[in-house]
Amino acid sequence: MPDTAMPISRRTLLVLLTTATFAAIPAHAEKPLESIRIGYQKSSTLITIIKAQGLLEKRLAQQGVKISWSEFSSGLPLLEALNVGGIDVSADVADTVPVFAQAAGAKLTYFAQEAPSPSAQAILVKANAPYQTVAELKGKKIAVTKAAGSHYLLIAALNKAGLSFKDIEPAYLTPADGRAAFERGSVDAWVTWDPFLAGAQRQAQVRVLADGRNIADYQRYYLASSSFAEAHPDILNLIFEELRKTGRWVKQSPKEAAAFLAPLWGLDSATVEQANNRRSYEVRAVVTTALAEQQRIADAFHAAGLLPQKINATAVPLWVPPQTSGISLLAKP
Repeated sequence: MPDTAMPISRRTLLVLLTTATFAAIPAHAEKPLESIRIGYQKSSTLITIIKAQGLLEKRLAQQGVKISWSEFSSGLPLLEALNVGGIDVSADVADTVPVFAQAAGAKLTYFAQEAPSPSAQAILVKANAPYQTVAELKGKKIAVTKAAGSHYLLIAALNKAGLSFKDIEPAYLTPADGRAAFERGSVDAWVTWDPFLAGAQRQAQVRVLADGRNIADYQRYYLASSSFAEAHPDILNLIFEELRKTGRWVKQSPKEAAAFLAPLWGLDSATVEQANNRRSYEVRAVVTTALAEQQRIADAFHAAGLLPQKINATAVPLWVPPQTSGISLLAKP
């Protein structure tokens, strides 16, 4: 049977983001920090660069702190690991992912946000496909990654076209499996994000039916376990500074950045540059007033029957960058 629009139940979310073990995690403040565990995924551009250049290692080594890195296939398992104590800090995940984590009761803290990049995700069809509008996808099978930013883009685009999520048949697949299904014709459309989007555009005969402009902002968030954020705000500030510097470098030196990332991603430089052109990479602190899109995402998934309960997406702890006093704070919801 195809994976249809069944709700992601609270029980399922609790399996994905188990909170029971959270209380058993030793407090970081009990002893000096010796290591930090950072999780990331392929689309975590800035962390990928920082990791490859050893920028954080150099700064943290001065404090006697080592880093261990873990790569994840997508955002949900990444935040699951963060929630149960497998890692301390998460590289950027799509804006949808923290919403699902919050619905499951995860104790996570937002510490940075990338400004909107709406064109960095899109609904693709084959170049010779008959569909010219999103409305024509009614009754069609569409590949999408569950709980990813592209999942919300699909819901929002369908709603804008006068359809609901129940009007299509979703095929929940990872980006790699989604592309394979799309290319062999097992699905009628594929919703994905960069660099997978740019790769498909340059390597296959595809057409963008709709992207996120005027539909979905696509802001990416960096998170930490709340216990780590409370105990080590100075470390988060160090990471925040490196992210901001790296983001500026990528936008100011697009060709150099693309050449650096290409072998790390297994893509050619032109594809990487195309993908990077659509991402803002403007790293900034998270403020409550900027979480309006998070609330829209939560409401849309709940209305589609995919989120088991309504949530207040602004009721989350936020790390605050150092003020003139030189002290980082944690803003409580």
